[in-house]
Amino acid sequence: MAKKKTIQVKETEITIIQHNDTDYISLTDMVRHFEDGLVLIEKWLRNKNTIEFIGIWEQINNPLFNSPEFGGIKNEAGLNRFTLSVKKWIEKTHAIGLIAKTGRYGSGTFAHKDIAFEFGSWLSPEFKLYLIKEFQRLKDDENDRLKLEWSFQRTLAKVNYRIHTDAIKEKLIPPSLSKNQINYLYANEADLLNVALFGKTAAEWRTENPGPDGNIRDHATIEQLVVLSNLESINAMLIHQDMSQAKRLKQLNEMAITQMKSLLANNHLKKLK
Repeated sequence: MAKKKTIQVKETEITIIQHNDTDYISLTDMVRHFEDGLVLIEKWLRNKNTIEFIGIWEQINNPLFNSPEFGGIKNEAGLNRFTLSVKKWIEKTHAIGLIAKTGRYGSGTFAHKDIAFEFGSWLSPEFKLYLIKEFQRLKDDENDRLKLEWSFQRTLAKVNYRIHTDAIKEKLIPPSLSKNQINYLYANEADLLNVALFGKTAAEWRTENPGPDGNIRDHATIEQLVVLSNLESINAMLIHQDMSQAKRLKQLNEMAITQMKSLLANNHLKKLK
């Protein structure tokens, strides 16, 4: 579970949490400054239009949704005796769009952003517009930080590339080689890292991806760029140890697999996405 985030909507602080790698917005916070407060969530859930909306959302997004149970609830919606809680809705239909939480990262009722925006519209069209605006501002800020992190890692990889090429120049390039031969050796060692990390050479990637601009490394993920910068330093060290290219490839590939598994399980990097 990622640490909670908050946005400010018309003087109301609203909590956003990550649930199954998806943003969920606190309905409890949304009604905090409305008259009747938490009762509004119960009223909204009793509304037949609400049941239809969240039911259709579940059918589109949730393969485990219990549609027959949903049909029974929808038929009862609108009757004077009809009541429905978030907990009951989840238990009967296996819904994922609404969750009830307690804990350090937020307590109360949370909804997937699609459903939260619909609830905001039911509360007040004006409130919904402000909610969408502030939520989008948050996502734009997160994307900017992600781009900055990617740019930093790309720069780091380029710096390590210089260390890498210096090691090649010192240990692998005889003085008598021509400029074209030297360039080939640099490219050959760069592709050694490409194969160790991406499982293919730059030329193979270009053949498989004729459309995108740039090269295989320009389209790498943050995790891949972190590992690439590490591999460049490690390969430089192995070159200085006079290890053969075949042995270096095997060792670098094993390191790439280990490091990628570690980074993909890293919660800090997940927060940047």
